Formats: sequence, C-alpha cells, structure tokens
Amino acid sequence: MGTRDPRVDAYIDKAGDFAKPILTRLRDAVHNACPDVEEAMKWSFPHFMYKGMLCSMASFKQHAAFGFWKGSLVLGDRSKNDEAMGQLGRLTTLADLPPKAVLAGYLKKAVALNDEGVKVKRGPARVAPKPVRTPADLVAALKKSKAAQTTFAGLSPSHKREYIEWINEAKTDETRARRLQKALEWMAEGKSRNWKYLRA
Repeated sequence: MGTRDPRVDAYIDKAGDFAKPILTRLRDAVHNACPDVEEAMKWSFPHFMYKGMLCSMASFKQHAAFGFWKGSLVLGDRSKNDEAMGQLGRLTTLADLPPKAVLAGYLKKAVALNDEGVKVKRGPARVAPKPVRTPADLVAALKKSKAAQTTFAGLSPSHKREYIEWINEAKTDETRARRLQKALEWMAEGKSRNWKYLRA
C-alpha cells in the first residue's frame, strides 16, 4: 500500500488558493493510478516514488507544474516543458490539466516504465533553449550591480524568463520600478525569482 507524507499536506496547505485544487487533483490521480506510490519531499517540493522516481509537482506564485521523471518517454512530442517545469505546462486552473482519463493514461505509462526498469538517457538537451529578450531597463539596472549581473547571467532561460515576465507584467511605471529594484536585490543575493516558494 502506498503512503501519504504529511509534508505534502503542509506543502499544499501553504500553496496559493489557485494551486490547492490543482495539486490535490494531481496527488489523487497519482495515488489512483499507482496505489503503491510513496510520497517524499525532494528539492523542496513533492515527489512520488514507485520503483524509483515516478513524478513530481510544484507550486509557484502564479502557476503550478507537474512532471514525470521519464517525461520524454511518457509524453514525447506532447510535452509542454518549454512553458514551465515538467511536461504539462503552466497550470493556473483545473482546466489546464489534461482530462482525467488522459492524465491517468500518462500515469499508468510512467508506472509501466518503472515496472519494466526502463532507464532514460540523461544527456545534453536536444533543443537549444529559446533565447530570452532582456528589457532595456533591466539591462541598464544590472550594469549598476555586479553581483546581480553575475546571478542573472548564470540563471537558466526559464529562470531569466520568470524575472522578465514579472517585470513586464507590471501595470504601472511605479510598479515596474519597484519590481526592478526588488529583482536587483534578490539577484544580488543570488536568488531566483521564485526563491520564496522553494520550501524545505
């Protein structure tokens, strides 16, 4: 019989209101598809274990994400991992999830791969990450802080995109300036945009 980890309950409880039903449905879907699954917290977010890593889910400020350990074999070309961590893209409402039967099919395929002991070759990415356009005001601000500039240069394209989207989504010049200042502070401390949501 599988196990439920109280730390996963706590993680869901602390998630944003939009994310709670998404994470709850994903968790239930995993347990329904694989009654022997065991929960664990790894890298500060919930993972599901069955004969090794099976899948994981995470919540951020504006979206949730779900990924299979062997995602390329489970979803292939249907993967949306260019949109967010995992293969299901940015999840902001229950409607963003695949239909229940489709999700169950993905999960059963992931379980079968682990049952068969299939390994995924971990090598260099097949597709070069999409370049990220840095707005001029961020470029100018980064020139004023060597520490922030170094952090930003070392971020992955998806982490750079999180900062850029957050700044670009500001509705007023005042909000944009505030976000730009906050981004510089965080980057000077070596932090990614969503550092607050990476819980231990």
